[in-house]
Amino acid sequence: MMSSLRPVSVSTAKFYSVRLVPGDEVLKGLQSILSDHGLKAAFIAGCVGSLTDVAIRFAGNPNLQKYSGKFEVVSLIGTLDDSAPHLHLCVSDENGSVIGGHLLEGCTVRTTLEVVLGELEDVTFARKHCELSGYPELIILPRSQDHPEDGAQ
Repeated sequence: MMSSLRPVSVSTAKFYSVRLVPGDEVLKGLQSILSDHGLKAAFIAGCVGSLTDVAIRFAGNPNLQKYSGKFEVVSLIGTLDDSAPHLHLCVSDENGSVIGGHLLEGCTVRTTLEVVLGELEDVTFARKHCELSGYPELIILPRSQDHPEDGAQ
């Protein structure tokens, strides 16, 4: 049996705050910030706002689910790198019903989306196929060694 302990990476962090405005597409806006600032190991530290369009994928379900209306962002959490973000979104509708899943392209800001992004300064995030999960999963590399084919974690 495999040990459940994995190497842990320690890093200092820097924080960026941004407001996405009505009509902005969330993923494109976040990816633009990563690109503009050269962020290599970003994470959502905090987020509040609202959406008109929601595009998510539920756990274990390959199908895109789309919703339109007035939604409050209850939670947005995850990691971002230049290859593939891994973000989970939870929203509530006008009646307080809550849905959540993997955030996909197609989420549109309604009034505001105030985001605080953290950036781990000493590591780089990348994705590599994991034999255990069957998905491209996070690997964490020292900033001086940012080549995922090395297999470091």
